[in-house]
Amino acid sequence: MLHRLLPFICLVALLCLTTSASAERPPNLVLIMADDLGYGDISPYEGWIDTPQLQRLAVDGVRLTDFHSSGNVCSPTRAGLMTGRYQQRVGIPGVVVADPRRAVHEDGLQEREVTIAEVLREAGYATAIFGKWHLGYYPKYNPIRHGFDRFNGYVSGNIDFFSHYDQSGNFDWWQQDQKRDEDGYVTHLIDRHANEFIRAHRDRPFFLYIPHEAPHYPFQGPNDQPRRSEGKGRIADDKWSREEMRTRYRQMVVEMDRNVGHVLDTLEELQLTDNTLVFFLSDNGAAGKYGDNGPLRGAKGSNWEGGHRVPAIVRWPGKIPPGTVRNDLAISLDIMPTFLAAAGAAVPSGHRLDGVNLLPMLTAGQSLPARNLVWNGKAVRDGKWKLIVDGKGQKGVGLYDLQADLAESNNLADEHPERVERMQTMLEAWKRDVADGATPQPSGG
Repeated sequence: MLHRLLPFICLVALLCLTTSASAERPPNLVLIMADDLGYGDISPYEGWIDTPQLQRLAVDGVRLTDFHSSGNVCSPTRAGLMTGRYQQRVGIPGVVVADPRRAVHEDGLQEREVTIAEVLREAGYATAIFGKWHLGYYPKYNPIRHGFDRFNGYVSGNIDFFSHYDQSGNFDWWQQDQKRDEDGYVTHLIDRHANEFIRAHRDRPFFLYIPHEAPHYPFQGPNDQPRRSEGKGRIADDKWSREEMRTRYRQMVVEMDRNVGHVLDTLEELQLTDNTLVFFLSDNGAAGKYGDNGPLRGAKGSNWEGGHRVPAIVRWPGKIPPGTVRNDLAISLDIMPTFLAAAGAAVPSGHRLDGVNLLPMLTAGQSLPARNLVWNGKAVRDGKWKLIVDGKGQKGVGLYDLQADLAESNNLADEHPERVERMQTMLEAWKRDVADGATPQPSGG
């Protein structure tokens, strides 16, 4: 009798082991970042572009309405994102430019920095980045030098979506740390590599970083033609009408949205959905002329809300309640500690992160601890209050109650001089703090 039951007993034991192994496996972590996507661009934020896949993500997860990038332009936000530290500490407070005639071209993410990819790889994760890096042009700054096992993408701020030349006319498509072209539209290449990586690593935890180029210029839809070539990087987008530009912008966002859907489909097909945390955000606000920042004042490059309040959606089935909205103040610096907490990984002893773990808020609905957040030493949040200095179009110092005035249209500085003084003191203290021990760069910045 026993010999007849033996195959059944073995099968049950195997299933138990498989279930146990699955339960003990750390979650996969997928980080998707748009480039210059506005707060009012996409469907989940009542935007003008239909993005069903991002809507799908929001329906299954949580939409954050007071989430911010740590910078208002590309490189700084990415430096903060990769390190969990204010970019001023990392030595990248501004854009790392493509022009080799400028000293800042030599700057980049230095070896001394501890990245999210390095910590996760040490914890047993497979790691990959497909898309935009923008944290240094030289091979020593390449993503594979900072904890990523795989890299297919570009290191500059933007490239032609077809020819893969940057705005200085230099070819910029890399496979690992070597320049090597691949035929295709950038968004489609990112899509293909991301899904191939997921399939190849279905049996182990992985960290997949997908920094899209869309909808950053050059404005090229999937059916357009190359516009840049060797030595010819500058192109005149102003020859098109605003409507023509908006059409291309929308096409770029739609293609990115499809990519998000393909990633979600692959996770579902491989039965990885329930054990995968997906985090979507933008690196800063829309440039303003073609994108839409909704009710927010300002645009990319400014310290107004339109420069750094960005769409952010998080999904982790079974952990994060579906279809929820959270209004807690959060920032892109929080992603590294959140991902490390989900993975059960820890930063090296004594290493300081500026972000906080969002999981208690995301999974259990707990309120985040009160804290002040700063943008470029020019703006600071303290609860519902925001103080901004040198704001374009503003006379003197500005103080705004964002709970009542999201558009930052009613300056209350004269009515609350003590609060203004207190928040200015916060800014000065922050400047001293981030300057202390900040990573030096070759440019001296």
